[in-house]
Amino acid sequence: MSLRDSEIERYSRQIILKDIGISGQKKLKKSKVLIVGLGGLGCPAAEYLSRAGVGTIGLIDHDKVSLSNIHRQSIFNTGDVKKYKVNVVKQRIKKVNSHIKIKSFKKKIDDFNTKRILKSFDIIIDGTDNFKSKFLINKFSKILNKIFISGAIGKFDGHIFSFDFSKRKKPCLESFYQGIPDDIATCEEDGVIGTVAGVVGNIQANEAIKYILDIGKSLNGKVLIVNLLNLEFRKMLRILIISYCFYNL
Repeated sequence: MSLRDSEIERYSRQIILKDIGISGQKKLKKSKVLIVGLGGLGCPAAEYLSRAGVGTIGLIDHDKVSLSNIHRQSIFNTGDVKKYKVNVVKQRIKKVNSHIKIKSFKKKIDDFNTKRILKSFDIIIDGTDNFKSKFLINKFSKILNKIFISGAIGKFDGHIFSFDFSKRKKPCLESFYQGIPDDIATCEEDGVIGTVAGVVGNIQANEAIKYILDIGKSLNGKVLIVNLLNLEFRKMLRILIISYCFYNL
């Protein structure tokens, strides 16, 4: 797969990095990343993966933009209220980078469509707002041997999980939680600061890029816990169930 002269110029600042180069940029162009949930996490992930030159980006969301979304969902503005998120994100990232291919799905994932959608992609980024969806994506990512990068935010806090299910040893989201938690506080009760969405969504995008390029140290099998109020970052192998708001959509 070759790069056009315009692509070499577009990505020149990352191509000069010794860990990327022309060969790495070609890997990015060949890669296929699916983003499930186009909210506080999915918006920055979609934007920066498109800017990095990921060749094919999948977008899944069934929801419309609401006014309360805008403080943390970076792609949307007031004029987008009541528009379908997947349509707005597709239009915006096409304006950012017309070289990439976008596959959009205006639907909610369920037991019947998740496997069919996921199988066409290499890496799955989860930006959903509930554990039922997260466990569903985790299940089919594991069955299909995909790379699964999940995120969640609430208050000033964020969690990023990463699992490479192509490896023989396969810890997964169920390794961190004993069943689907049912005591997570609602967003309206606990709230969230918008900046934590940008930080967590961009870390998810960065993890995807590292997997594609096979560089650096990944979070595989671990969770990164972020607290922006006290500016604390911790990597852990296991965590206790924490009751806080998952506020991505």
